[in-house]
Amino acid sequence: MSTLHLLLAIFGFLSALLLVLLALFEPSLPYRMPESLDTPLDSAEFAHLLAVTADAHLHSDSIFTVLTNGDQFYEAELAAIRDARTYICMEAYIFQKGGIASRFIDALTERARAGVDVRLVLDAIGSFNTWRSTFREFLDAGGRVCWYNPLRWYNVARYDNRTHREMLIVDGTAAFIGGAGVADHWYHSRGRKKRWRDTMVEIRGRAVDSLQSIFVENWLESSGELLSNCKYYPPKPAAGTGHALVINSTPSVGRSTRARMLFQMLIAAGRRQIHITTPYFLPDSGVRRALIDALRRGVEIKILVPGQQSDHLLTRRASRRIYGPLLQHGAQIYEYQPSMIHAKCIVVDGLWSVFGSTNFDSRSFGINDEVNVAACDEPLAARLEQDFQADLQVSRRITYEEWRHRPPIERANELLGWVIERQQ
Repeated sequence: MSTLHLLLAIFGFLSALLLVLLALFEPSLPYRMPESLDTPLDSAEFAHLLAVTADAHLHSDSIFTVLTNGDQFYEAELAAIRDARTYICMEAYIFQKGGIASRFIDALTERARAGVDVRLVLDAIGSFNTWRSTFREFLDAGGRVCWYNPLRWYNVARYDNRTHREMLIVDGTAAFIGGAGVADHWYHSRGRKKRWRDTMVEIRGRAVDSLQSIFVENWLESSGELLSNCKYYPPKPAAGTGHALVINSTPSVGRSTRARMLFQMLIAAGRRQIHITTPYFLPDSGVRRALIDALRRGVEIKILVPGQQSDHLLTRRASRRIYGPLLQHGAQIYEYQPSMIHAKCIVVDGLWSVFGSTNFDSRSFGINDEVNVAACDEPLAARLEQDFQADLQVSRRITYEEWRHRPPIERANELLGWVIERQQ
């Protein structure tokens, strides 16, 4: 090997190593708030503050229907698809071959044959085992499917960016949003593996327009087509009285995201209680500091995460590494026992709720495309709180003493989890 070739090889190796180190150890933004947030959560001023910060429109005519677990949300989504008359837009991180996926493809194919405009955006990594051939009949019927950020030479620099959004929009009148993609493990148990616990929410009202605009963004990214036909943006009368902000979260060059701002603001604004359900709890130092500040203000904080049934054992171990300071300051942490819990919901002071695709981790806060709805609606908060309390009944509370005496093998795994924490 010539000296030039050797130098090029060394340069290439060092460049690759630098990229790996940046991916693993680049510090997160601190998200410090230099002033205390004293605006009451039930005030118009707070709703305006949250809307401006998140660059979102406050819709005041929303109707929310909470759908708990796959037997509810899949049947509701399939019913909406069968009733579609104009268009169906679906974006999913996970669309996995299986029984429930076949039911969705059949329903979408039938609507495409009937002349309904049907478009799917699937993440190239999250849905890697679902190929174009899976949709042969759907495509023959006139349906469209595109993959977000597929492996191409020109995508290498941003290949780690995925669409983690899970949403379905039908005729501009109804939308479904939450944490569940399309896969059998959300629909039924199989042997000793119990069905995943998850939540989707159906929304009606003008907030559906904001979700449609978010879909249009990634349809353009995936297909090169800008949906400009007015049929995708139909006018609609007021539907209900719930207030909703639709938060479009896409990483900026500076690593800030709208979802991260939203979470920071709501934690800082809480005065009575903050109840969090998340499948991956790896908050950065800024979130942990905000949670501890809330505990010092006397806020009750309860955090519900997966137990032994977690689908990512290493992530769970990395998560448990950071329990200590939160437990010391009075946070209550519960691990769900029956199965993997994948719901992503927050309820603050029984008034504001957040649901959508964002996890409490660096990938959701700074790498993925995400979508969330922040809603000011007491009936919705009460309904989500009902599920939260039911989930706590089958969860195990972790005490500080138990955490402090966790076994050495678990601590060793935590160190490895710390190394890959930013990619979870």
